[in-house]
Amino acid sequence: MSKPFTKTLNLANIVRQLWPFVKPYRTLVFGTLLLTLVGSLTAQVNPLILKYTVDHVDALLQKSDPMQEGLSLLLYISIILFAKELVNIFIQFGQKFYGEKIRIQVSNRLSQAAIEKILTYGMAFYAAPENQSGRLQTRIDRGVESLTRLVQNFFIDILPLFSNALLALIIMYAANLYVGLVATVILPAYFYVSARQAKRLQGVRRQLRRGRENKNNGLPNLIESITVIKSFVRESYEEKKQLEIQDQLTQDQLYTRKTNFRYDGIKSFIEQIGVVLIIILTTYLVLGHQISIGAIMLHIMLFNNVSAPIRQLHRIYDEVNDAFVYAEAYFQILDATEETEQRGTYKEEVVKGGFEMRHVNFTYPNGTKALHDVSLKIENGKTTALVGLSGAGKSTILNLLNKFYAPDNGSILLDGVLLREYDNHMLRDEIGLVLQKNHIFKGSIEDNIRYGKMNATKEEIIRAAKKAYLHDQIMELPQQYENEAQSLSGGQQQRIAIARLFLKDPPVIFLDEPTASLDAIATEQIKNSLDAIKQNRTVVIISHSISQIVDADMIYVLKQGQVVENGTHEQLITHNGPYREIFNAAARSLNLARIAKSFQ
Repeated sequence: MSKPFTKTLNLANIVRQLWPFVKPYRTLVFGTLLLTLVGSLTAQVNPLILKYTVDHVDALLQKSDPMQEGLSLLLYISIILFAKELVNIFIQFGQKFYGEKIRIQVSNRLSQAAIEKILTYGMAFYAAPENQSGRLQTRIDRGVESLTRLVQNFFIDILPLFSNALLALIIMYAANLYVGLVATVILPAYFYVSARQAKRLQGVRRQLRRGRENKNNGLPNLIESITVIKSFVRESYEEKKQLEIQDQLTQDQLYTRKTNFRYDGIKSFIEQIGVVLIIILTTYLVLGHQISIGAIMLHIMLFNNVSAPIRQLHRIYDEVNDAFVYAEAYFQILDATEETEQRGTYKEEVVKGGFEMRHVNFTYPNGTKALHDVSLKIENGKTTALVGLSGAGKSTILNLLNKFYAPDNGSILLDGVLLREYDNHMLRDEIGLVLQKNHIFKGSIEDNIRYGKMNATKEEIIRAAKKAYLHDQIMELPQQYENEAQSLSGGQQQRIAIARLFLKDPPVIFLDEPTASLDAIATEQIKNSLDAIKQNRTVVIISHSISQIVDADMIYVLKQGQVVENGTHEQLITHNGPYREIFNAAARSLNLARIAKSFQ
């Protein structure tokens, strides 16, 4: 079962975990940093040129004919400013384009890493409530979005802004120590307010994350359950439940906005205090003949370069803190190593299919005890039936034999080798699994059947469909094999799953209520096909249909997670035990006595 993520994330931790995704693009990173440095230098040109211009214009005004020298000054200034702007075009393009390229590439790698990691996890990971599909999707999407925004902020926003600010501050100190000190004193106050703002919102951000996960998980659940909701007239109940989630999310969002607006007002006030102090101090120094008039403009513009990142800081800080919350959830998925599926290395050229379970106990991640000291033997080349009431543990046994889960204790062997030693891919390639409700992917019928054998030809797919008694129905559809598979009826979708089985043609077959969704004629057709494919294969079947189990070579009867009887149909029917009870109930449900009279 998935465990809560307890690692404390700060900027250093995020950068450390993010670096492997950025590292392949380090050439782009260093190129962007170089452009940032050059851009920071060009950003200081305007304040210096403005000071130079004001001071020279002031001097020229003292002369009798200032226009003649003034024209050459204007030409000189114009050339420098236009040249700077031309250079700036290329610098800004490079910064934005390469920064965006890094962001997009990193985003792709983060998304793919999550998918690759999720596919390595065992079934227990997906069984945990916090890992429902909607929640996982939100966690991954928001995590990738916030982390890539952090990369974008760093290379497109933070580095240029703070490089400009640092150079501007150095020039201010070089021009006048006191003005530089005034500019520096403002910064700690601003950072302190920003830190307080982040602390106030830290817990709320996690609530927002959970609220968004609940909201995004709610709609898929509603759509999946719509038939049940409408049949029980529970629209109002579901509407109220979703409204409560939405109300809580709205409250958290409003609190976040209110807090941000309050602190942003304080930070804007602090910034303006800095501007006023710079104006007062520089004016005093000019009046005292300590600096020139142009120096007033120089310091105001330089302070603007210093305060530019401060003005952006509340947005960047907000997004960085969002990154903390969603990165925490994203890296929780990547770091859930205890959920990784057990993988063996043993491979067998030909799997015979002789399974044996010895004193196996198993508990699901939610705490449900499913199997108690189960021992049974499945002989290769024969058909074994698992019989019992719902919840007896039949499907759980198939899950264990497929290595979807590992037993709590006890051992499972295949052809004399411990099942846990087998390579998972090799093992499952040798097993064909048909469930009561099989997943049909969005796409064509042909693609869904081909899932049983990815390199199958069209002719092989048609043969498999014919064996599943599906071909004739497909040919009646508008687009035939290109028709959307999910638009078919439940029974037709079940036949697609059975066609996959025929196409895969494995030596071991697990059937869990394979004909549950089919009508009587289709059931008979599929039974005949399955009887044919069973020859010389190991078959384990779960079914409530008498016709599916009476021919089995061995029948195991389960009750509350334990094997209570085993034997052939002829042996078990003579006992007055659970099998006889189940058989009689099945016969009564089919009204066999009345049916038998019809043949007389």
